Amino acid sequence: MNFERAQRLQKLPPYLFKEIDRLRDEVRSQGVDIIDLGVGDPDQPTPGHIIESLAKAAADPATHKYPAYSGMDRFRKSVAAWYGRRFGVDLDALSQVITLIGSKEGIAHFPLAFVNPGDKVLVPSPAYPVYSASTYMADGEPVEMPLLKENNFLPDLEAIDPALAQEAKALVINYPNNPTAAVADLDFYAKVVEFAKANEIIVVSDAAYTEMGFDGYQAPSFLQAPGALEVGIEFHSLSKTYNMTGWRLGMAAGNAELVGGLGQVKSQVDSGAFDAVQEAGIIALEADQSCVDEMRQMYTGRRDVLVAGLKDLGLEVEPPQATFYVWCACPPGIKSADFTMKLLSEAGVVSTPGNGFGDAGEGYVRFALTVDQERMAEAVERLAKLGL
Repeated sequence: MNFERAQRLQKLPPYLFKEIDRLRDEVRSQGVDIIDLGVGDPDQPTPGHIIESLAKAAADPATHKYPAYSGMDRFRKSVAAWYGRRFGVDLDALSQVITLIGSKEGIAHFPLAFVNPGDKVLVPSPAYPVYSASTYMADGEPVEMPLLKENNFLPDLEAIDPALAQEAKALVINYPNNPTAAVADLDFYAKVVEFAKANEIIVVSDAAYTEMGFDGYQAPSFLQAPGALEVGIEFHSLSKTYNMTGWRLGMAAGNAELVGGLGQVKSQVDSGAFDAVQEAGIIALEADQSCVDEMRQMYTGRRDVLVAGLKDLGLEVEPPQATFYVWCACPPGIKSADFTMKLLSEAGVVSTPGNGFGDAGEGYVRFALTVDQERMAEAVERLAKLGL
């Protein structure tokens, strides 16, 4: 039999990171020692006190039952308290916070609650692929907003066609940004709120990297902007902050109606995050945060080694203020995919082509700071031998 997949799936490109994994494994099978700076998966273990809290909670039979769809009240209250301490944002935990099985899950499900077939969603380019993919899955139409160097990789809201702005259902922003590592300030967020109110647009903020700031930089939350709670929802995650990518625990916070709509979808498609993991998440958010400070220092050292090395090679790159990514321009005349393949096949260094994140990413590659300083220095040495 011929099983034809749904048209919404046919619109999706191959998932970028799955393809990178395939190419990496193909080169590795040839005996090449690979230095993987591709997918952004922390190489360090989850802090011990978080692991211990999970073990204790998992041993409690009470955590073995179906979890609440919207999450444990205690975890949601912990998230609300964290938002208050970290950003000065006052949230009602039970109506404005929801537990997620990782922020990607929540971002992917959100359009199902508010995007109708044919609705347009303004998405950044380059960007995390799930923004466009989730729009397609809701039978919506993603419309790219280019993030350009001359605009500090922020969308130019004034350049958006007024007719399109009136027609759009939602606007996605992501700062600190993946893949460009750009940051946004509260002035920008205030403009987003104004734009959203003028055009009756839902704002979807992906803030997964706010805790990965360097050199004393602390990223703001979109929800800090006056009026943000009237128009938006923000997605966050414990994955990168606490090296918990495999634990699948995140949260969304914001406008109660938007949070409620997402909760309605989740009640139909999943059974919530494991209570024991949420117990560990409470400890992560409420315990001493020195582990996060140590993480920042570690990534700062890796960043400095890589950025200095790339600059010595004559490549155009700026040290990021946040995230654990370095956004690097390709040598003149070389396209993103070609440069990525050259680095992999000739140096055994995995990077991610910028055009894989959207058309506006052409001409760049992304490096993830996911190996130690010694291996990072070795990666730079290998690139130096290519005569870029």
